[in-house]
Amino acid sequence: MSSLYGNEMPPRSQQLGFLAAVVGMFMAILDIQIVSSSLIQIQAGVSASRDEISWVQTAYLIAEIVMIPLSGTLARIFSTRIAYVVSCLGFTLASIGCALCSSLEMLVFMRILQGFFGGAMIPLTQAVSFKLFPRSRMGSVQAVIGLVATLAPSIGPTLGGYITDHLSWHWLFLINVLPGIVVSLSIWNLLDIDQRNRRWVSNLDVPGILLMAVFLGSLEFVLEQGHEDDWFSSTLIFRMAIVSGIAGILFFWRSLTVEHPVLDLRLFRRRNFSLGIAVIFALGISLYGVVYLMPLFFGSIRGFSSRQIGEVMYVTGVSMLITAPILGRVGNYVSNRTLIIFGLAMIMVGSWMNTNLTAQSGFGEFLWPQIVRGIGFMACIIPASRVTIGDLPFNKIGEGAGMFSLMRNMGGAFGLAMIDTLLEMRDHYHWDRLIPSINEGRASVVDTLVKYQHLFSGTLADPYASAVQMIGRRVALQAEVLAYNDLFSYLALLYLFVLPVVFFIRKSPRA
Repeated sequence: MSSLYGNEMPPRSQQLGFLAAVVGMFMAILDIQIVSSSLIQIQAGVSASRDEISWVQTAYLIAEIVMIPLSGTLARIFSTRIAYVVSCLGFTLASIGCALCSSLEMLVFMRILQGFFGGAMIPLTQAVSFKLFPRSRMGSVQAVIGLVATLAPSIGPTLGGYITDHLSWHWLFLINVLPGIVVSLSIWNLLDIDQRNRRWVSNLDVPGILLMAVFLGSLEFVLEQGHEDDWFSSTLIFRMAIVSGIAGILFFWRSLTVEHPVLDLRLFRRRNFSLGIAVIFALGISLYGVVYLMPLFFGSIRGFSSRQIGEVMYVTGVSMLITAPILGRVGNYVSNRTLIIFGLAMIMVGSWMNTNLTAQSGFGEFLWPQIVRGIGFMACIIPASRVTIGDLPFNKIGEGAGMFSLMRNMGGAFGLAMIDTLLEMRDHYHWDRLIPSINEGRASVVDTLVKYQHLFSGTLADPYASAVQMIGRRVALQAEVLAYNDLFSYLALLYLFVLPVVFFIRKSPRA
């Protein structure tokens, strides 16, 4: 595959247009996580219950997952420029709508629109990079995209907490307005790289689109809500899983039998494409999983505020920011396979470094693991995109980019669902193992019990009962810490199993 300009760089105006597209991509990915640390404030603002407010995040994710694979088809029908501008303006208007909402129902509806329009900007940006830039510059270009794809979800919760603390939750959405207008104008004036093809309307696989929407939407719902509703013990989750399974089978059958499917699954016949998709799916598990685990640990174990959590987690972003241009240049001289192996090994080591946490662990214990993981993320995502999309025919780049972004997000959704479930299971496991050792036949237990009884003596509370409760809370805390250690070890083992897959990637020639 070659770019529009062969081995030459595109005009400066189109380079600026590409940077504008990257900003739009950043906004779309950022809005996945930016509300996560401010759900309590949003809950109060729209008078929602604790169970209902999770839909503010789930609605966005479901809509985005459905839209991502459709972006390539829209770009063919309307052209990349029009598809991107409409998506960006729609995202901006939906962001304004979110800020103005006073009820949960309206906010969820606006988040659906926001996710639907925002979902198109992610793969469109990826596709533009492969259409514009020559292979010899692709390492640096993908470094920029990789930095955005990993940095945005990493800083989302921290930025969201900061904005809510200093302004209000409405500004989580209003910050998109000015960048959205600038990006839309820039794309319209600078990024006219292809022509619309209205003939694709007659070939549009409407049944395939509907089946895909039902399949992906219900699957995302099951993954997002399954843990909260105890998975298949919930009738709704069970029914949605059945719907997803049936719609998925019909979607795959149709995609493999019609002449112009909405997603060309025949691309998976290409070895590098299939293996690249597998790598990015696994990367999504860790990328979104670690961003979820760390704030959860600091919030529940250490009682940190959003600001304090941000002060710890910024390290990952800084390490990615520093190493992105270096790894981008290295990627022009080292094979994609070698770089991916290095990156997976770094993520594995960085995760393993966090398997000995205690209830006092803080910035120091997470400093080097974050640096190592940050380097690993960047070392993986740059060559993974080149392996997956770089060798596709020019007319398949949009579809390939859509599937690449889709599988990264699906990996994240799958990872978060499994992390929630495993965290609870391991917590119960360690509690059951620790609690039998807390008996009055052990001198240390008796001493602690006496110390706590003296602490509560002279109060209205029953000193003995209060002392027992204190010991119980200490055991529960230790069980939870051990569960976090288990989760980080599972993430490390995941990449140990993924590493052998990478050796089957065909080496690409040096640029």
